Amino acid sequence: MDARKDFTLSPVNYPRPKLLAFLNKIHARGMKYIVLIDPGINVNSTYGVYQRGMDRDIFIKLDGQPYLAQVWPGPVYFPDFINPNGASWWIDEVRRFHELVPVDGLWIDMNEASNFCTGKCTIPTTHRCPDPTSKEPWLCCLDCKNITNTRWDEPPYKINASGKSARLGYNTIATSAVHYNGILEYNAHSLYGFSQAIATHKGLQSIQGKRPFILTRSTFVGSGAYAAHWTGDNKGTWEDLRYSISTMLNFGIFGMPMVGSDICGFYPASPPPLEELCSRWIELGAFYPFSRDHANFASPRQELYQWQSVARSARNALGMRYRMLPYLYTLNYQAHLTGAPVARPLFFSFPDFAPCYGVSRQFLLGAGVMVSPVLEQGASSVDAVFPPGTWYNLFDTSKAVVSTGSGAAVRLPAPLNEVNVHVHQGTVLPLQRGGTISRDARATPFTLVVAFPLGAEDADAEGAVYVDDDERPAMVLAEGQATYARFHAAVRGGREVTVLSDVALGSYSMHKGLVIEKITVLGLHGAGKDLAIQVDGADDATAVATSSPYFAAADAAQVLRQGEEEDAVEGEKRGVTMEVGGLALPLGKSFTMTWNMHIEA
Repeated sequence: MDARKDFTLSPVNYPRPKLLAFLNKIHARGMKYIVLIDPGINVNSTYGVYQRGMDRDIFIKLDGQPYLAQVWPGPVYFPDFINPNGASWWIDEVRRFHELVPVDGLWIDMNEASNFCTGKCTIPTTHRCPDPTSKEPWLCCLDCKNITNTRWDEPPYKINASGKSARLGYNTIATSAVHYNGILEYNAHSLYGFSQAIATHKGLQSIQGKRPFILTRSTFVGSGAYAAHWTGDNKGTWEDLRYSISTMLNFGIFGMPMVGSDICGFYPASPPPLEELCSRWIELGAFYPFSRDHANFASPRQELYQWQSVARSARNALGMRYRMLPYLYTLNYQAHLTGAPVARPLFFSFPDFAPCYGVSRQFLLGAGVMVSPVLEQGASSVDAVFPPGTWYNLFDTSKAVVSTGSGAAVRLPAPLNEVNVHVHQGTVLPLQRGGTISRDARATPFTLVVAFPLGAEDADAEGAVYVDDDERPAMVLAEGQATYARFHAAVRGGREVTVLSDVALGSYSMHKGLVIEKITVLGLHGAGKDLAIQVDGADDATAVATSSPYFAAADAAQVLRQGEEEDAVEGEKRGVTMEVGGLALPLGKSFTMTWNMHIEA
């Protein structure tokens, strides 16, 4: 921004020709460019955004005049997004900015709205505001006085403002300020970020004709339909690392499925962020629905590549995240349809398992994947609660935990650079090969991981995958626009294995050439034989001509069995990981695969 003014470019740091060349380069590589915009509009008669806002009379008012506040550019007025003219003015400014710089999304910050001052303010005549030499631009430099003798500004209760007992209008818009049609800020405060997100969504969608990406700090009921959310300005501490899980789960329940915290912390700890903390945070944060490393401009450098050990943790955890993109994307589709969170408390899937109701250090992704991160400094293991059933380590499926549901925690090894992620029996998990950017990762062949109970005799597993171009405005299952495939697997009598798919509207996947190259089945015993494959009713000789199927099997060598009154026991060997590879099954066509288990006496 030029002097931190919205919808402008710094001619020194971001000259437009160089910025456009940069955008062309990253767009060619399939990457996206998101910029930050605050709602406060600098009071400056030479600033076109301000002038157009004044001409349309779209700013929140106090005593009949635009309400004056202060944020990063100095004195500002706040647009009224409840005002239809305010929303259309904002949409027009988004359009103008997009013509200047073709950004891919907008990050709307400071939209509670945040204000460096409190009360009724005027621009000072005795000093500059802001002072260009100040090293603390967040300190109020306006001339302000408290607004008293109104029930709106002095209600009979206080709020906790970062540990300070304060009135409702502290460091925000005065609660007696007025929105469109006489609506008081007192009654509309919580709608400010929500209404800004709606206007921003409309603006980007009308310009691009695509599904917008918007990240917002302030949310309300319904915000999840328009924007992603990060949990605000956290600290680089182990305590805030732990808090991030419960905060994420709460927001999922509130209707914000795309949510996450600033990895490694926004504000620096004292002393600065520890290498170990960042390692553990990316191991957790890679599995936030919204995942990013971000910090305050004054923080010490904490990019994930600053330390070799953190880089290893990031490659490991983010590598799995990118393999799991089809699963995570399908969870977002389900959230779109039903409101079900992407990240869920354990009790969502196991309501009858009482011990999981107090668990705030683990979480589920969807119904069948559980993340159990290390949250304590110096720890090399983690005590995890496992609901009943067999759980397979997703990084090494030869490692399994069998839980009888006693509620006792299982101690899992968790050396630095490793995080425990388990898939539950009864799950068919769609994975891809991964990659360094999502566009490339989502074009790679699929693997289906089928999780049966250890040593399964009679068992079933289910899963699904939704794919589209991730750009159409709505996630709609329509011919040529998206594909939805349901998967079902069964083992009967410990010998007969069936894996099948039921595809709705497969033409999109066929056009994209998406295929399933491997099916990995966990929990069987014995080796496979007599493989038969049918695709849309045709046998493998015609419909799977490019496949060269093979069987591969390996023992599940490390099993932790949780007894009712005993500790986990290591070393039992029962299960077999059975892999059917060399496939080229079209994701867009229904298939049925069967084989028998050859079990040695």
